[in-house]
Amino acid sequence: MKVIDARELQPPEPFERVVDALSTLGRDEQVLLVLNREPFPLYRFLEQNNYEYKTDAHPDGRVEILIWEKSGG
Repeated sequence: MKVIDARELQPPEPFERVVDALSTLGRDEQVLLVLNREPFPLYRFLEQNNYEYKTDAHPDGRVEILIWEKSGG
């Protein structure tokens, strides 16, 4: 699993790092993105580019998005 802790990064760097990580993602691998807020533009990108994701919001304000390629697509 590739982990990107982007809590201290300014836009668009978190998005750029995720796109770079996804471009090298192997089959059955995942990317975990950690942010301080939900990345709604990223969700649209993922949905349009054959990725699935699961978002977990934590009480401390941390948001973790687990991303993987859709199977069969």
